[in-house]
Amino acid sequence: MKKIILIGGGIIVALLGIFFYIQHINDEKMARLAEEIRLEEEAIKEKEDREWQITFDRAKAKADSAKLFCEKNNLRTDYCILVDFKVHSGKNRLFVWNFEQDTIVDANPCCHGYGNQQNRSTAKKIVFSNVPGSLCSSLGKFKTAYRDKCNYGTLFQYRIHGLDKTNDNAFSRFVTLHSYSAVPDKEIYPEHIPLGYSQGCFIVSDYMLYRLDNLMKMSDIKMLIWSYY
Repeated sequence: MKKIILIGGGIIVALLGIFFYIQHINDEKMARLAEEIRLEEEAIKEKEDREWQITFDRAKAKADSAKLFCEKNNLRTDYCILVDFKVHSGKNRLFVWNFEQDTIVDANPCCHGYGNQQNRSTAKKIVFSNVPGSLCSSLGKFKTAYRDKCNYGTLFQYRIHGLDKTNDNAFSRFVTLHSYSAVPDKEIYPEHIPLGYSQGCFIVSDYMLYRLDNLMKMSDIKMLIWSYY
């Protein structure tokens, strides 16, 4: 009997040893996995921070030039709107710049024009054009004209005038700033905003346009919109 008990005890001890050994191995694997995930998340965060710094620096450079342009052309000198079409469409790329604070105070994803058959854009590659009927986005400086009715989103929009040779057909092309309910109010990266929403207009979320509308109503002076790539 004692021999059986001793054998049984030995088996239990052996099984416990195996169990704790396996548990130790699993703990080490989990610790390594957790560390790998942490390092990967840190690398992603560092990459995002670098990309954002590049985007911000580009906006800052435009804003510095925009302030001088606004002062010389009787446009608003408290805010302007900057649109960086080089930024992924699933990220914030329409920025409200506060000149006094010298920084971005609001942002939203923004659609680009999908283009006609001869000037077809993709989610990743944008074709720009000022030609009527191109259905493309245009680059350059614009100024707001007036608030108008719209059939989409918030049911209002802002007509705009193009101020450069690259966009001086904007008003006749009916390029406007308006919203569309399907456009997200926050970033959806790595997904892109689906093509097909814009025929050249600056299209943002409903909530963003409401915020911009409040901003527009603060002054009768026209606001600068500057799109760049």
